[in-house]
Amino acid sequence: MSGPAMTDLSALAEELLEKATGEHSGRAGRTLPHPVDGLRQTVIALRAGAELGEHESPGPATLLVVRGRVRLVAGEASAPLDAHQICPIPDRRHSLHADEDSVVLLSVAVPQRAPSAR
Repeated sequence: MSGPAMTDLSALAEELLEKATGEHSGRAGRTLPHPVDGLRQTVIALRAGAELGEHESPGPATLLVVRGRVRLVAGEASAPLDAHQICPIPDRRHSLHADEDSVVLLSVAVPQRAPSAR
């Protein structure tokens, strides 16, 4: 089948977890090449105990746990997520904590680019 490049998510998860284990931050990520304007997807591996510190919402987004267990924290609210669970990212400052070695897929709706002038 010809068409867009396929990504083996399982293999990428293994590769990024291995990389995260060697990083001081305990995390590693890769944005997937995507032919669809308006969608950005990033695979993020977090070693147990690592976190993405509090940051602003990227806009409309969802988080899918590929493997492991994480907690999405926004203010006083904390949502534990296990493998194969998906949830919306809150539209406010939040953080992500890995309770065990984990890999997540972050999907963000980004504004469409204006057509380039010719």
